[in-house]
Amino acid sequence: EVQIVESGGGLVQAGGSLRLSCAVSGITFADYAIGWFRQVPGKEREGVSCISGSGGSIYYEDSAKGRFSISRDNAKNTVYLHLNSLKPEDTAVYYCAADLRPGWVGVSCYAFNYDNWGKGTQVTVSS
Repeated sequence: EVQIVESGGGLVQAGGSLRLSCAVSGITFADYAIGWFRQVPGKEREGVSCISGSGGSIYYEDSAKGRFSISRDNAKNTVYLHLNSLKPEDTAVYYCAADLRPGWVGVSCYAFNYDNWGKGTQVTVSS
């Protein structure tokens, strides 16, 4: 059974930083891309940043470029998302999920390609 657990969210002032963690079990972790997504009430879940199984391919959504950084530690079955220079508009529930398509070695950040969503972690940025 695949299990995904996010952690690291919280309340931070604008300009601050957080590090989100995504711990994954139940799969051969290094074989699969992992993605971070976020959602606010009334809006669709959007891809923030995604990383291939090897870590060699990375995608950032435009608003995340230059501020967020994704990395993975395949020895710890964990993906990290470093959030820097946070803005109030980054406030959302952040979710982690795995792209379990067999044989897929690239990276995409479309939510419909991802399965086994975690419960999310709330990030709130105050102005």
